[in-house]
Amino acid sequence: MSSPVPEPAVADPGPLGLAGFAATTFVLSSFNAHLIDADLLPVVLPLALFYGGLVQLLAGMWEFRKGNTFGATAFGSYGAFWLSYAAYVKFVVGDLPPDTAHQATGLFLLIWAIFTVYMTVAALRTNGALLAVFVALAATFVVLTVAEFAESTTATKAGGWIGLLTALLAWYASFAVVTNSTWKRAVVPVFAGVASAGAGRGGPVEGTHS
Repeated sequence: MSSPVPEPAVADPGPLGLAGFAATTFVLSSFNAHLIDADLLPVVLPLALFYGGLVQLLAGMWEFRKGNTFGATAFGSYGAFWLSYAAYVKFVVGDLPPDTAHQATGLFLLIWAIFTVYMTVAALRTNGALLAVFVALAATFVVLTVAEFAESTTATKAGGWIGLLTALLAWYASFAVVTNSTWKRAVVPVFAGVASAGAGRGGPVEGTHS
């Protein structure tokens, strides 16, 4: 009787997904914060399609392979967010009635605000670095949703600045996990909290520890 062939290990897709999310969020938030000329906004679309969209979606599918429900749900969903954002900007928003288009954009953002808030609750079971990303992202979506419904430029700028913070936090989380994985030890802290103290590797939040 032949011995079973061991399955090859699957690398942690978390750092890749976080990096794609961070880069795309940083570029779009630079426009929301009014740091870049709005006429240059189409530069976001290739990032939204490939790095924030396709790469995150792939990371989510690999998280399914690793048995990480949280990572699969997060990366799969935010990959879809960026793909749908690119499609919305390119094919939809220009055909909407100018007087009410902001309501459609607000509704689009609202569903992601709701999703991010309950993912933030789930993130309490991960670590401080990842939780910080979700707290900042939830705030970003909430502020931008209010900004669209209220047609408030000030709120949009505020959402842009919070989005920039979100991107930096996501880059940090990506940096921490990929560095710790490569060095095979905890080099960069991820700030495990009380909620994550009992979660060992291989549990529901695998990939969020280092």
